[in-house]
Amino acid sequence: MSDSLLPPTPPSANSSSPAAGPAGNSEPTSSGFFLLPPPLPQSFPTLRSEDGQVALTNDGLEIRDRLFGWRELEGVDVQPVRWLLGVLLGGFVLCGFMLGYLQFWLHTLPAAIGMGVGALLLAWGARGTNRWRLHRPGQEPSHFAFSGPAIAWHQLAQEANRRIRQRHQEAALEADYWLQTAALEARSSDANISE
Repeated sequence: MSDSLLPPTPPSANSSSPAAGPAGNSEPTSSGFFLLPPPLPQSFPTLRSEDGQVALTNDGLEIRDRLFGWRELEGVDVQPVRWLLGVLLGGFVLCGFMLGYLQFWLHTLPAAIGMGVGALLLAWGARGTNRWRLHRPGQEPSHFAFSGPAIAWHQLAQEANRRIRQRHQEAALEADYWLQTAALEARSSDANISE
């Protein structure tokens, strides 16, 4: 990358150069630039979910004691999922007992118990779960379900995606550094051979 190339510092006048020829002329042995090594990887603090099942560490994403490295992941997304069976059962039970009470098929106490059970099933199904989907290159996404408020899970997923992007950027900078180093070494060896 062009911003990682810097001009070399000029040698001092009274220092002897090993590349000096018999006439005292010093010839540069390289192309006149040197590469700066990539910066050190960023250190991340450990973040945990409220229930402790998900942890974002410096090394990777840990879900239920299973560790996924940041560089093996492409991304994370969270989707709130409603339990359709609970919603349907709760709605049918609630409507059935309410209809039975209004048609005088049921007495007050059985109708109240049935409507309470239907309302609980409906609330349980509407609460649902938060489905985490981990995307890995060349593999099917891994799915994990967690309960709780969706906002906290979305914040954790955003931080996980930020860390994934950061680790991929660091890997790209390191690979670019080594490729440019190899190219410079190949050019300098070709120049030495041609001389």
